[in-house]
Amino acid sequence: MDETIEHGTSRTAGDTHTLHFLLHLAHPVEEVWTAVATAEGLRGWLAAADVLEPRLGGAVTLRWLTTGEGEAIVATGRITAWDVERVAEYTMTSFHGRIRFHLEPARPAGTTLRFTNELQGDDELRLDCLAAWHQHFEYLLDALDDRPVYWSAWTPDRWQELRGAYAER
Repeated sequence: MDETIEHGTSRTAGDTHTLHFLLHLAHPVEEVWTAVATAEGLRGWLAAADVLEPRLGGAVTLRWLTTGEGEAIVATGRITAWDVERVAEYTMTSFHGRIRFHLEPARPAGTTLRFTNELQGDDELRLDCLAAWHQHFEYLLDALDDRPVYWSAWTPDRWQELRGAYAER
């Protein structure tokens, strides 16, 4: 199975944007679940989970590490869906909105990850988030291959490249 990140898509109704990504991963569901639903896993590709209560209604606090010299972006929220090794959904009080990971087994031993992010904002935020999620999913592929992000070396270069590509679509 070749690992792929399909180009993200979005649907807009008013100021609500629903972003979708489909990933085909050559890793078993158990490994992908660890990456998207545990504090240790999330830090390797997305954000530091300063709080993560792994249950429906549990608290979650994510601190994004891609801010370079700037102030960290911190989002708090609740776990609004939790079905172990199947669905993890975090609904944040910030612009990040609802973040949902839906895992499905794929043959021979891989995982299909269906991702949805529902957020409110203008079109610039929609494009920013499409690019950011795409980049984070590239990091996820690396993290699943035991190459977590070295956050202190992060630069916005790849994000800017992706942002331009999403703006051209």
